[in-house]
Amino acid sequence: MIKTSVDKRRVCVIGAGTAGLCALKNSLEAGLDAVAYERGTEIGGTWIFSEEMPKDEYDEVHSSMYEGLRTNLPKEVMGYPDYSYPDDITESFITSNQVLEFLRSYAEHFKVKPHIKLQHEVIRVRPRLDDWEVYVWDHSTDTCDPVYYDFVYVCNGHYTEPDLPEVEGLDLFEGNKMHSHLYRKADKFKDARVLIIGAGPSGMDITNHVRLAAKQVFLSHHLSTTPNTAFMGNVTQKPDVKRFTKDGAVFTDGSTESFDHVMFCTGYKYTFPCLSTDVGVQVIDNFVQPLWKHCININHPTMAFVGLPFNVIPTHIFDMQVPFTLKFFTGQRKFPSREQMIADLEQEIGERWGCGVRNQKKAHQMGERQFVYYNELASIAGIENIKPVIHKLMKDCGKKYIFELDTYRSNKYTILDDENFLKNGEAIV
Repeated sequence: MIKTSVDKRRVCVIGAGTAGLCALKNSLEAGLDAVAYERGTEIGGTWIFSEEMPKDEYDEVHSSMYEGLRTNLPKEVMGYPDYSYPDDITESFITSNQVLEFLRSYAEHFKVKPHIKLQHEVIRVRPRLDDWEVYVWDHSTDTCDPVYYDFVYVCNGHYTEPDLPEVEGLDLFEGNKMHSHLYRKADKFKDARVLIIGAGPSGMDITNHVRLAAKQVFLSHHLSTTPNTAFMGNVTQKPDVKRFTKDGAVFTDGSTESFDHVMFCTGYKYTFPCLSTDVGVQVIDNFVQPLWKHCININHPTMAFVGLPFNVIPTHIFDMQVPFTLKFFTGQRKFPSREQMIADLEQEIGERWGCGVRNQKKAHQMGERQFVYYNELASIAGIENIKPVIHKLMKDCGKKYIFELDTYRSNKYTILDDENFLKNGEAIV
């Protein structure tokens, strides 16, 4: 058993990606004794490019990066509020390696690296009477020991386990089947006919990569607005797949196509394999519950989840959720009663369902709602809100992957102050 200090409250951070680094840095600055456990050999989480493929059906691959990837948000909104991307990067839409270098520089700048244990995997977390028992597997020594903490930040990301839809006849299809999680290079599809399912940011971007090598690409989606693929000469848009056949698929409009590969760009499942059942959190169709304000475990409020909301500004939401939770962890704010937190959760879900969104997979979806959420966190905990210029810039660059995929990454943004920015050298009103 590893004994812990009684002088400082201790914080366990699971993961050392963008969210984990934020939780670690802010916990240390709050005067807490914090440690981040990272099962990989380096920090950076999902931004680490690796060509590693699963060894068997039980093996996990933790990278989703692919060759030629550039961000779909400008770096001007991807930095932390207190640490921006360097000015010598002139492009706004940058490579995954540039993001990774930025995260390394963040860790270096705030001197958090001594508090990160690489190749240390958290394999079980369970609550005790007044603290948390955390079993950590040290891959370098192949040993596993319990460590005890007062608070836990769950920052394990959600780009590891693909979410594959159940479609009739998929087992009959004799071609190659894969999820975008394992896509790395377009040359695999040279001169082939490819079906890509899903037209979110990844689906659209991968379509644009694959079509350069493939003979024909079919893009299947159910977006209410038709994406611009006019500049992709060999891409044909299709509705949802009704059923697969031996060499292709029948679509919901009755049309049929044959193809050699199908790639699912259909998102990921939220999974927390290290959390024991008595943690008191369950995941139903990506709805992680019961959580107060999408982050605090209502059943054990000394545990927080960072980064569950999607369709957001990732780094900024991390840097809102962590200071928000730290106000309570450090005793500067008192948690509402369990009953009040449950009531708040039920009220928000009722509002979502009342707006016609009854899909549990969208329980943590934000979009425009994110700015209401930021206002709530700032008001409740008395923390600094996101600067207005970030909101304005996001409004200008949002959803560009649907309509301006061929041109939007050439835009260059410059933040002037807390309110104003330039786009390609011109002020945007």
